[in-house]
Amino acid sequence: MSGDKMNPFNPGYYTDKDLKNAGFKSIGKNVQIGRNCTIIGLENIEIGDNVRIDGYCTIIAAGSGWLKIGSYIHIGSYCLLSAGDGIQLHDFSGLSQGVCIYSRTDDYSGKYLTNPTVPAAFTGVSEGTVTLGRHVIVGSGSVILPNVTVGEGSSIGAQSLVTKNLEEWGVFFGTPVKRLKRRSQKLLELEKNLLSKSA
Repeated sequence: MSGDKMNPFNPGYYTDKDLKNAGFKSIGKNVQIGRNCTIIGLENIEIGDNVRIDGYCTIIAAGSGWLKIGSYIHIGSYCLLSAGDGIQLHDFSGLSQGVCIYSRTDDYSGKYLTNPTVPAAFTGVSEGTVTLGRHVIVGSGSVILPNVTVGEGSSIGAQSLVTKNLEEWGVFFGTPVKRLKRRSQKLLELEKNLLSKSA
């Protein structure tokens, strides 16, 4: 368990050594998870290598839900991953602080009742897996709704709302999100260098 023993305000991180018997479906090497995170559905969560999940994140993958986190992934503090219908984060993707990803959401039109205390027969929940491709980065405070795939290498600016699939290697921003320009692929060269040194 890592942390600053001299600072009572720093709760620190659990490491993969602490977490190996916690009940995750699988967990890799060099994993750090903030000790003040809320995680439900450990048996449905797979985590790769070199992953850091900062404090106050909430991850829900209970029941039929599932979450797959690849390698070299950072999830900033205060993120929510509501993985009732599945969320997949591919290698080198990342979430800045306060990002919310929903794989299920209520119908807000007024045609149905809402919230999880109401039986399903009275609600109009939309659902669908959310997938972030390799090298996707999502800016602070952004929201991604169900049944969305963000293509490899795309970046999403802070405070954006994503309601539809996004193509590869784009820079996106806005509510709703719009494509601004093409994103550089120089980072692929850096990835090769990193992985060759790690081999």
